Amino acid sequence: MRINWQLRILNLKIVYYGPALSGKTTNLEQIYKSVDPQRRSDLVSLKTNEDRTLYFDFLQLELGKISGLTPQIQLYTVPGQAYYEASRRIVLRGADGVVFVADSDVRQMRANVESWQSMHQHLASFGPSQAALPIVVQFNKRDLRSAMPVPIMSQLLKLNGHPCFEAVAISGQGVLPTLKAITKSVVSQIQRELA
Repeated sequence: MRINWQLRILNLKIVYYGPALSGKTTNLEQIYKSVDPQRRSDLVSLKTNEDRTLYFDFLQLELGKISGLTPQIQLYTVPGQAYYEASRRIVLRGADGVVFVADSDVRQMRANVESWQSMHQHLASFGPSQAALPIVVQFNKRDLRSAMPVPIMSQLLKLNGHPCFEAVAISGQGVLPTLKAITKSVVSQIQRELA
């Protein structure tokens, strides 16, 4: 959270985190298409030749006021490939909330678990306040025949009560409910901090 007291703007950062090709960028693309152009910025996307996000996607949304401040929510994604570990850490730093996008394909469970553990290691390294920030989990690609049952995915990831949503991001299913849940959690936490 960053506050510009002169402009009365509250900048909030939500990061979409998860393994490579799990649907993080697709989520932001669907959000971009769904939000009124007057309430969002342009979508900035850096991609490699293989159409994978190289560093981050960025989309800024505006909401109603919080404690007299105008919140602007900045959505980022991290690259999922293992060799971008340092980039993931940089993008995750300073997050006010995280959406973990898990790939439901049974063949991707190891990647999901490794990414989940990596995310928690990064958050813990930033200090106690970052280790306790809001996290929402999205089980993406639920339309796949090889999709693993949600209870088993939850157990393997050891979710410990984090809110979960099923999604098919490519069609937009589950994308906005996931965004609403993380936004609500982040805003609630910020309101407690500003009170």
